[in-house]
Amino acid sequence: MTDSVTVTLPARLHFGFLDMHGGLGRRFGSLGLGIDGLRTRLTLRRADVDSALGPQAARGAQYLASLRQTLGLAEGLALTVEEAIPAHAGLGSGTQLALGVAAALRQLNGLALDPAGDALLLQRGKRSGIGIGLFAQGGFVVDGGNGRAHAAPPVIARVAFPAAWRIILLLDPARQGVHGGAELEAFRDLPKFPASMAAHICRLTLMQILPALAQGELAPFGAGLAEIQALVGDHFAPAQGGRFASPAVAGALDVLVRLGAYGPGQSSWGPTGFAFAPNEQKALRLCAALRADPVSQGLDIRICRGLNHGLD
Repeated sequence: MTDSVTVTLPARLHFGFLDMHGGLGRRFGSLGLGIDGLRTRLTLRRADVDSALGPQAARGAQYLASLRQTLGLAEGLALTVEEAIPAHAGLGSGTQLALGVAAALRQLNGLALDPAGDALLLQRGKRSGIGIGLFAQGGFVVDGGNGRAHAAPPVIARVAFPAAWRIILLLDPARQGVHGGAELEAFRDLPKFPASMAAHICRLTLMQILPALAQGELAPFGAGLAEIQALVGDHFAPAQGGRFASPAVAGALDVLVRLGAYGPGQSSWGPTGFAFAPNEQKALRLCAALRADPVSQGLDIRICRGLNHGLD
């Protein structure tokens, strides 16, 4: 039995919901992608006295306490969070931290991994199952939403993300996305999502986005994703002050689209934005032009790859 385990989980992009109407008995359903460049990396080791160090360590210690109680594990543990995905940025920080702590604890004790069960225990994945799906396999995933059963949303599609494509990521350190109680209030107060709009989003996903991914066609992939982003973003606009949570990100995305980027959008509640380029060279040119534009002032601009693997 090992005395120390280190796990690494990547950030993820959340591209929107399939069906917020729920008239067929399942609600939400979502699209997502694991990305490189931003990650949560933590180490769990046996110790005489419990401790928790590093960014978001207090939150990680709460997850650890819940898991230990459920699994009946009482020995001392030292948790060190070496890197953490930025919190409340739309990149899946909470779910990845929870699943990372759970994976480390299970590996430390020779137990089988159970990301879906641990997510339910730690109250993650209530609306979206993409973080759970990406934990295991990476790639571009679609989950089937929440049904009536007490179970995590199932992954219903997974397509490898083209290796040549790049994601231009726009982070706004001055803002945070809606979260906590404000998020619960937003879902409670927003108007009913039209069934016809949910049907259109599902059609875009099944007949445009997934086939374009499978055949490496960026233009239709980007067009379908941008349309979903517009529909979902406008629905959430009353809760976040517009289609995008960050005016700076919105302005930068307008510049990127004019320069030839594809599929502009916001990940989850933001404020992080994204757009796509067909290759590294094009992404570098787009970012250089954007950085030269005053609209990008204050933004953290990065080039990322899609990841076709999960937990390290």
